[in-house]
Amino acid sequence: MSETQHHLQKKLGWSLDERDPRFIESLMPLIGWFYDHYFRVQTSGWHYVSPQEKVLFVGSHNGGLAAPDMVMMMYDWFRRFGVEQPVYGLMHPKVWEVTPPIAQLVAKVGAIIAHPKMAYAALRSGASVVVYPGGAEDVFRPHSLRNQIYFAGRQGFIKLALRERVPIVPVISTGAHDTLIVLTECYNIVQQLHKLGMPWLFGIDPVVFPIYLGLPWGLALGPLPNIPLPVTIHTRVCPPIKFEYYGREAACDREYVNECYELVVSQMQQELDQLVKLSAKS
Repeated sequence: MSETQHHLQKKLGWSLDERDPRFIESLMPLIGWFYDHYFRVQTSGWHYVSPQEKVLFVGSHNGGLAAPDMVMMMYDWFRRFGVEQPVYGLMHPKVWEVTPPIAQLVAKVGAIIAHPKMAYAALRSGASVVVYPGGAEDVFRPHSLRNQIYFAGRQGFIKLALRERVPIVPVISTGAHDTLIVLTECYNIVQQLHKLGMPWLFGIDPVVFPIYLGLPWGLALGPLPNIPLPVTIHTRVCPPIKFEYYGREAACDREYVNECYELVVSQMQQELDQLVKLSAKS
C-alpha cells in the first residue's frame, strides 16, 4: 500500500468533514427511484423526529451487505429535512480497512467509523447519529429470525446515549430481510476448517459466514455483496425512548445499562411485531 493510500485509509471515517451535501443531492434522484418503484417503501413515524433535536437512531439491520432498509431510511431523512441537515451513520471498521474506495463514497454521505470517539464527536457537533448495533450478525441472521430484534448483546449504544444525554429513537422495518434469503449461518464450522488449513474467503476473517439465496449469485457462501430482490419495504420510526437517569455514572452502572438495553430491545420487538401484522394485512 502506498503512503497516499495509507493516509487516505487513516483519514476516512475519522472526520465529520468528509460529508458532502452536494454529493448526497446528486444521488437523490437515483435513490428516489428505488424508494418509489423498486422497494415501494411505506413509512411512518417521522413526526416523532425534529431535525433541531439531536437523537440516537437505533436500527435493526436487514438484507445483507446491501442493507436496503438503512439506505431507504437515510433517503427519508434527506427528503424531509434536506441534505444540509447533518446525520451521521456508524459503519464497521472493516469496511474502511478492506474497501477504501467504497468507504470514500459512503463517507461523503455521512458514514463515520464505528468508534466511540467519532460517535461522541458527531453528537457533540449537534447532529443526530444512526447506529445498527447488531452489525453483521444481525444483517445476515437466518431468514427464520427475520422478525426478531437481534443486537448480539452489544450495549455500547446505550452507554453512548446515557453519556451524551440523548434520547434513543428506534427504527424498524419489515420486508428488507426478504431481499435475500439467509438459509443458515455456519461461521463456527468454517472457522474449524480454517484451523485445519482452509483459507478465509479473500483472505478476510469475517464475523459471520452465511449461506443465502439471492442475486446475483443464486446460492452464495460467505458475506458476499448482493443485489436486493424487489420486495416491498415497510419502515417505522418509533416514539423516542428516554431513560430515567443519564450521565457518566449511569453509563458506568452495568446493571442499569443492561436494564436500559432490555427496555430498548423489548420496545423495538413490540413495535416490530405490530408492523409485521400490519404489513401482512396490506
